Amino acid sequence: MSRAETVGIIGAGRFGTALGSVLARAHRRVILWSRDPAIVDAIQTTRRCPRLPEAPLPEPLAATADPRVLAAEARFLVMAVSSTNVRERARELGNFLDGSHIVVHAIGAFATPSSDPAARSDGAPREIGRVSEVVAQGLPTLKIGALAGPALPADLVAGEYASMVIASAFDEVVAEGRRLLNAPPQLRLYSTKDLVGVELASALSGAYTVALGLCDGLGMGVGPRAVLITRAVAESSRLGQASGAEPRTFAGLAGLGNLLVRAGGSATPGVRSVDYELGRRLAEGIVTADAQRTEGARAAIAGAELAAKLRVRMPVLSGVAAVLSGRAEPREVAALLGDTVAVEE
Repeated sequence: MSRAETVGIIGAGRFGTALGSVLARAHRRVILWSRDPAIVDAIQTTRRCPRLPEAPLPEPLAATADPRVLAAEARFLVMAVSSTNVRERARELGNFLDGSHIVVHAIGAFATPSSDPAARSDGAPREIGRVSEVVAQGLPTLKIGALAGPALPADLVAGEYASMVIASAFDEVVAEGRRLLNAPPQLRLYSTKDLVGVELASALSGAYTVALGLCDGLGMGVGPRAVLITRAVAESSRLGQASGAEPRTFAGLAGLGNLLVRAGGSATPGVRSVDYELGRRLAEGIVTADAQRTEGARAAIAGAELAAKLRVRMPVLSGVAAVLSGRAEPREVAALLGDTVAVEE
């Protein structure tokens, strides 16, 4: 298959591997890039990735540890790495990509200068950006977009139907994404030009997933849960509008759809997102050193900082950030949120 018909996936984590599995099973040629030679060897020899061993990786999927091979064999690339690695990967790939490449990221988080969301202790504001902005700084191509939506790795591997949305200001990015990533009936792609909205909606849905895990863990009931979901959409829409996004995006696949699936709505029995499980642990009083290290937790803290900077009132998000930062107890925030949602419009 030609370079134009090949999908390159940056990162052999759970989502990147699951997406590669779906596309390979649909007979799409995939090049999966990992910086770990042991991961590459395992994929090539066993047709399984150690980070998601239940995912079959049939040919024509191949793996490489050489970014030159990735750049040479695939024009369309999906970046599926942790938000803490975005800058480093973009700089590394910037040495090998050119203006012909298309890069979309599948990272539901904000990009901050440090991998530790609590690193700034001097009170100075951190630079908080969208992932596409950071990717654009490190790569020579302007053809950049985002991929988001309610598609958990376990559901993709299990063959459950999933839908995602691809966003970009460039028509070519959207068109190529829908052409190469559509694998019906299992995976369907929708599109929008609202890149800002899709990125913010995806990041904030992870943050509010933590909030719903906290709500369920405290036994707040279905009524408060429904109100919390409503407030999550309203709050994120306000922040999106202040950032130049379309408010309706936050009620779509990247926002509300993402939130419903991540917070216990997986089609695969027993599967819950790590952000939801974090919220449940927080409700039980289990606060460990890595409590801030899920994408949803990082998004909650960074999103609350961005809201404060833009002077957008987001009491639910701020409450979750306070719990994650150790500035408030879960039950105190739950009581506050109960009063808040009662008086919100």
